[in-house]
Amino acid sequence: MNPSTALARVFVDELARCGLAEAVIAPGSRSTPLALALVAHPGIRVHVRIDERSAGFCALGLARASRRPVVLVCTSGTAAANFHPAVMEADHGGVPLLVLTADRPPELRDTGANQTVDQIRLYGTAVRFFAEVGVAEAVPGMVAYWRSLACRAWAATGSGRPGPVHLNMAFREPLVPGPGGSADWPEPLDGRPGGGPWTSAQPVPAEPPPVQLPAVERGAIVCGDGDYDPIPYLALSAATGWPLLAEPTSNARRFEALSAYRQLLAAPAFAAAHAPDLVVTVGRPGLSRQLMSFLRSARRHIAVGDPRHFADPVRTACEVVPAVAPPPDAEPGTAWAASWQAAEKAARTALDALLDAEEALSEPRLARDLAARLPAGSLLFAGSSMPVRDLDAAMAPRCGLRIIGNRGVSGIDGTVSTAVGAALAHRSEGGGRSYALLGDLALLHDQNGLVIGPGEPRPELSVVVVNNDGGGIFSGLEQAGHPDFERVFGTPHGVSMERVAAMADIPYTRLEWASDLPKALLGEGLRMIEVRTGRSDSAELRARMQEAVERALAG
Repeated sequence: MNPSTALARVFVDELARCGLAEAVIAPGSRSTPLALALVAHPGIRVHVRIDERSAGFCALGLARASRRPVVLVCTSGTAAANFHPAVMEADHGGVPLLVLTADRPPELRDTGANQTVDQIRLYGTAVRFFAEVGVAEAVPGMVAYWRSLACRAWAATGSGRPGPVHLNMAFREPLVPGPGGSADWPEPLDGRPGGGPWTSAQPVPAEPPPVQLPAVERGAIVCGDGDYDPIPYLALSAATGWPLLAEPTSNARRFEALSAYRQLLAAPAFAAAHAPDLVVTVGRPGLSRQLMSFLRSARRHIAVGDPRHFADPVRTACEVVPAVAPPPDAEPGTAWAASWQAAEKAARTALDALLDAEEALSEPRLARDLAARLPAGSLLFAGSSMPVRDLDAAMAPRCGLRIIGNRGVSGIDGTVSTAVGAALAHRSEGGGRSYALLGDLALLHDQNGLVIGPGEPRPELSVVVVNNDGGGIFSGLEQAGHPDFERVFGTPHGVSMERVAAMADIPYTRLEWASDLPKALLGEGLRMIEVRTGRSDSAELRARMQEAVERALAG
């Protein structure tokens, strides 16, 4: 057995012993040993993507939805650079990703050799751990090194702070298996007897004692984006009467959580009268300016998280604690709680009345109705820019729906591929159908994500595309008044989504009326649903939503 084949087979076997179940491969020559070892392993499901950026985000989606590390493989050169956006999102989003970049051996580096770049620490500080694996040699001691390193890398993707890990693996030719087997290797290639990992890394217990919160009436809870259990914070809200303001990807917008806080906090009189004495934050809040202003207005801010890596975007946190408990003798039936509940009821009624007034689907109504109508057990991927913000502004509380998004660095790149990966993982774990709510620019940015080979696992995913022919988020920002707005920020494209769907050979549906949404959501496999809207109309409707809430509060 040649050294490159031995390294790849041993490494893949050890990762499988650690628990690896999914891998994404972008094709290339130098990564041949890894690719062949992965597809040959019976316990690993392999996904092949022709575009490295798409492959990276597909792996990200698989890992985000399953909460387990996924291996990502590419050849040398620019291929590895195309993984960088997904690695950045995995870093900031806390997603376990194990990136294996194939490389030329040292004697070919800095010589002008083809497809050879400096891949050492390519992703900088975005990874939890990096190792240059070294060229395989048929000498004793290699097997223990390879297997122990595989276990170390696997453990580093979690280790209390999930994230990406990068191993750069140099392979000398020959890259394909040759004659001979493991018998001609100077030591046994086998792992530990019984199929267990070479090094079993037990996670550090993550049950810190909670810090008891002070007894205040004017408290509030803000649940931002993150993969944490929202139930303790819903229970805290129920015990204290403190309002719970939940961003969609917190998955805490259930039961009595506030759904109209964005509009409430944008009402000057209401916001001024409802500055909290204490605000407790968990996750990574930051979806709206109104919420950031609310955090600044608090007299005291306690952030829940790891003291080494906690979110505090407005820099107001007085304390960082690992967990919280309700104050002693908490009383939920306060005037403060009643004021928030009454405002929420009035705002929710006003918003629903306005959105229901027209049968034609608007962007906010689509977000509201989609979140409400999806079956229990579904997964919804919320695209960056306006889709996740429309969910924040219009979605009513509900249970049974998991919402995820690329909120780590909030790019629009890779959203189709992330949704595809998430849908694949969701279904493999017994979940229901998956859905993605994306803008047209996000879809065009990652339309390669729709290209899935005929022999590849295919997702149960409906991609709902809001097509307003450009960048709708800018219509509500300061740039909207600039004379060069349309060209520089609006960026109209005129692309037919139906033709994009045809390019990928997937079913396409054009949706116009709200009453047709349930029917449009039916179907199997990968599908596209397009809703055409106007950017100026949508911006005007969002303004009217705010006006409707302020009228309801006034009267």
